[in-house]
Amino acid sequence: MKKEQMVGTRLPSELVRELAFIEEVEQSNRSTTVRRLLSKAIQQWKLEHYVRLYGDGKLTLARAARDAGVSLWETMDYARCLPNTTLKSSSATWEPSTEVWTSNAVF
Repeated sequence: MKKEQMVGTRLPSELVRELAFIEEVEQSNRSTTVRRLLSKAIQQWKLEHYVRLYGDGKLTLARAARDAGVSLWETMDYARCLPNTTLKSSSATWEPSTEVWTSNAVF
């Protein structure tokens, strides 16, 4: 199986002008620019998708982060910014005498 596949699409003139501008600024060719932008868009979509699943209670926060391919902290930061998505509260406490964390949080 090929590592890369050709994908073609029609774009509005405005998007083509924007691509040309980015190519000039980044000093890259069209293929590289489109690959880079598409990769970022897919990563953003995955983060949004998995954080929404977390918000709906279908995934844990750790699972959402793993499936989105980002750190737990990045997922938490993003979840805080989305409307109607709240992080599940944690009642984690530090016990200095035993040097262990205790928590009943669901992540």
